Parts: sequence; C-alpha cells; structure tokens
Amino acid sequence: MAPGPLGLWLERLILGSLFLFAFAAPISIAAAQFAWAVGLLFWILRFFVFPRPQLHRTPIDYAMFAFFILTGLSSFLSYEPMVSIGKLRAAMLFTIAYLFAENLRSARITRLLVVVLLAGTVLSALFTFGQYAIGRGVKVQGVRADSPLKSGRFVTRTKSDPAPILDGDTIEEVDGQRIWNAEQLVNELEQPSQQKTAKVKIYRYEWNPVFEIERGKLLPGATAEEQLGIGSWARGRDRRATGFFNHWTTYSESLQLLGSLALGLFVALPFKRSRWSLLLVLTLIAISGALMLTVVRASWLSFLISATLIAVIGLRWRTLLIIGACALPLVLAGTFILHQKRNVGFFDSRDDSIRWRETVQREGLHLLTSNPRHLLVGVGMDSIKAHWRAWGLFDNGRLPMGHMHSDYLQIALERGVPALIAWLILLALYALMLWRLQRQLPQENWIERGVALGALGGLVGFMISGVVHYNWGDSEVVMILYLIMGLSLFVNRRLGEKT
Repeated sequence: MAPGPLGLWLERLILGSLFLFAFAAPISIAAAQFAWAVGLLFWILRFFVFPRPQLHRTPIDYAMFAFFILTGLSSFLSYEPMVSIGKLRAAMLFTIAYLFAENLRSARITRLLVVVLLAGTVLSALFTFGQYAIGRGVKVQGVRADSPLKSGRFVTRTKSDPAPILDGDTIEEVDGQRIWNAEQLVNELEQPSQQKTAKVKIYRYEWNPVFEIERGKLLPGATAEEQLGIGSWARGRDRRATGFFNHWTTYSESLQLLGSLALGLFVALPFKRSRWSLLLVLTLIAISGALMLTVVRASWLSFLISATLIAVIGLRWRTLLIIGACALPLVLAGTFILHQKRNVGFFDSRDDSIRWRETVQREGLHLLTSNPRHLLVGVGMDSIKAHWRAWGLFDNGRLPMGHMHSDYLQIALERGVPALIAWLILLALYALMLWRLQRQLPQENWIERGVALGALGGLVGFMISGVVHYNWGDSEVVMILYLIMGLSLFVNRRLGEKT
C-alpha cells in the first residue's frame, strides 16, 4: 500500500538526509551527524504513519546487536559509569547502516548516493591540494649564529637551556597570530608590547613546540631576511594533510575506505574506455594523492593490500602486471615523501611513534590480563582518562595520554573479550556477505558489484590498519564505514528479492 501525503513527505525528508550525510561524511563530522540525527528522527516518525514501513533482516543483525549490548553492559559496570554511558552515543553510530539499508528503495538512488559520496571525497582532496599549494607559515633556511631566532627557549621547559630555531623549521604563529611572510614576522617581533618576549610556535617533523624570543633584538638590515639573520624563507609545506578533519590519521583512514570504494567501482566497470572510467580514474588519482600527503604508513599499507585484493578478485593477470608496474613509482614516491615529511623510514626502529605504540600496547595488555573483571567486561569506555595514573599507563605520564593504538586491544580492554569476539564475528559475517555478493551480482550491475568489491577491500584495509591504529574510535571513519555497510546491505537485500 502506498503511503499518504504525510508518509511520502517523511520519506522524502529521510532521503534528503541520506544525501546530505553522503556528501558531508568526507567533509564535516558536524554536518554528517546532523544529517544522521535528522534522518533517524524522520525515520522514527515514519513508523507512526500508516502504512508503517517494513523492517528487513540482514546477515549481521545478531552480531551487531550482541556487540552493542555487550558495550552497554561494560559501560554500566565501568570504573567511570557516567563517562562510559555518555560514550554510548558514539556506539549508536551503527544505526547509520540501518538508516541507509532500510530506507533505500531503488538501485538508481543507491548509485546517486555513491556519486555524491565520491564527489565529497574529491572536494576534500582538492581542498588538501589547495592547502599544500598555498603553504603555511614561514619556513626558514640559513639561520645564522647571530640570528635572534637562535635565542629561542622552550616555553614549557623548566630549565633555561637554549632551544634554537633551526634550518627547515616553519614559524607558524607569534602570540597566537598566524604568520604568512617574513615581513609580518619582523613586525611581530619588533613591535612594542607589555610582554618582553614573544611566543613563537613552530612546526618541526610533527612537533609543534612554542619558543620565547625577546622582542626588539632584530639585526640591522634593509630586508626582513637580514633583520632575522636568515638566508631565505619560503611557505611551509611540511605539515601532513588532514583535509577538513583535525588529524591526519582520521583523514587517511577515511581515504582508505573511500579509495577502496572508488577502486572497486573501477574494477567492476565492464567498459574501461568510457566517461565513467575517466571520472573514476581521476577520483582515484585525487584520493591517492591526498592519501600520500597524509604520510600515514599504516593507511598506505592498508590501501595497498586493499587495492591488491580488489585487483586480484576483479582483474585479469595481464592487467594486474600493468597496474603493478604503474604502482611501483608511487611506492618509491611514498618512501621519498615519508623521509621528507617525517624523517623516518617505513619500518624504522628509531621512530618515536613506533616505540610509543609498543609501550602503550604492552601496558594495555598487562592491564587487560591483570584482572578477570577486565577480561570479562573491560574497564569501561574512556575510564582510562580518569584512572591512567593509578594503572601506571603511558609510561607513568611520560607519554601523551590517549589510547592503546589498536582496535583489538582497545575494544578488549574497554569492553571485555566477549565484546571483542562479537565485534570480530560481526566483521567476519559482513566480509562473508560482501564476498558472496560480489560473486553473485551480474556484470551489468557494475555499480552494485563495485560497492561490494570496494567495501570488501576497504574492510580488509580497515582491519589491518586497526592493528596499530584505533580507527574504530574515530567517529568520522566509522560513519563512513557504516555508510558503505548500509549501501552494501541494501544491495544484498535487492539481490535476495530478485532470486
């Protein structure tokens, strides 16, 4: 029975929220969560209007709800119940998958949503390229021994040991003001102020220290370079890409999922010499370029494995060899960018970030196994933030307070081993559904098959990256994962209805 005018308008509003979510997901978490909340509200209201919408079962229902129930149980039994219960809002993001799966009505709408999702992704990549082209701050070279920049001292250190600004450092802010050129830097350092020193924020290989530099100590000279005692300057382009997000890891993990989706569509495309092929190739170039600029090794490796899986499943061996030959320069370029941006190798035992992960994971595993309660229900989401001192985490405060840098360890520690098992079963059932889906879909339904193939590759990449990243804790990433999951569940239902 067709819905009446009110039901029809509610369905249109739900559909509008789905399109807003698809476009906003790669760009703005605030807009995406607004679309999610509005879509849920309209969907709930739709159940009060006759005829009520039908709910459909999916292959992942039992595992999904078991994982959520175990998460809720761990929250109520948490060391910090109110904090953990508050985090259940983020755990409710799984409803995104059902919002899409239950409210899509046709393959045409599904295809349009995929186009809108990739359009938002390309927009974020173009924004990243624009940021890189414009640059940021003042990157100094040839800093002389008598330069006033050499007198910089750490603001946060208790000792008065000099910590000079070095060649290659990028000066980004002075007293909270963004710096765009050397002349502006000179004006900020010589202008009178109640404070005798200026707080200068720099960027140096992922490090953002703040120095104090005395005002009015510039050198004589006719140019800004002479007054600062430097040989030259340029716009800084060393920061890792973050897109519209706040962190490069969040951005890279999102790009891995979306890049896998785009590659799945390209591989499933039956006619490679077409307008669709050109658009997908350009999309892949944009996503790959932005992913390269994030300089996140785990996401690089995850995308490489995802792409290999997708290609092996969907392409012929001759095509695989050609693609492999084309990918080799990208691997070499990535190694070069990694050294330039982070001053580390791909597997570098001297890298502080690797030692940091090893330390917190060792501590987290010890905390997990130290108490049967922790194994059963965990310590509760975010309770670490209140009890890390008592538990001796983060090298007793010598490392920045955060998380365990692993999906598997973090879920087990916060929610218990049974919750981890439910989560693994959930992802395994989802992967099995995708595997069967991409094999059963006919070639003419290439967009639907591409969604299944890209979702499968992206899921594998997500799980591999989750060994060293807590990407399940990034709402931006998980929302994209659930969006693609919702599209896949709808495609699976349509295939079941046809057969």
